[in-house]
Amino acid sequence: MPDTATLTTVFDATIQPLKDAEVFADVTRTDAGVRCDAMYVEEECYYAAHADSEGNLWAGWYSPDRWVSGSIEGDLVHTGDKIDELLEEELVDLGLSIRLPLEHYRNDDKIFVFHGRLDLPSDQAQATNTLVKVLLAFQACFVELGDMAPGEDD
Repeated sequence: MPDTATLTTVFDATIQPLKDAEVFADVTRTDAGVRCDAMYVEEECYYAAHADSEGNLWAGWYSPDRWVSGSIEGDLVHTGDKIDELLEEELVDLGLSIRLPLEHYRNDDKIFVFHGRLDLPSDQAQATNTLVKVLLAFQACFVELGDMAPGEDD
């Protein structure tokens, strides 16, 4: 895992490649990391990577909207798909052979969370590339689920 200074540089370096991907409504640098707002949804939904107070890096999907979270859960129950496996397929498609077991819960701030702890390579360029691909994989995975899909209006 990169040190705090390197991680700050990695967060800064991810902004332009994530914007260039043109799959997010907006990409911003936050105090804790990077936030990528989801397209195609009226509700607040976003993908993010952030470091916690213990220095762990987390990447995932977040929303305060219970209905969009429930629509994703419903799709997973209906299809029998496992979210970890769907994300892993997207990671492989982007050239990453990592597993990112996901946790799903509602946090103390009443945000619905699908996220996993991510270990980045210590090399800054490799870490940046990995983080960009992980956030793109989250987007590719979740955009097809529930009310995240383009044209969904349930």
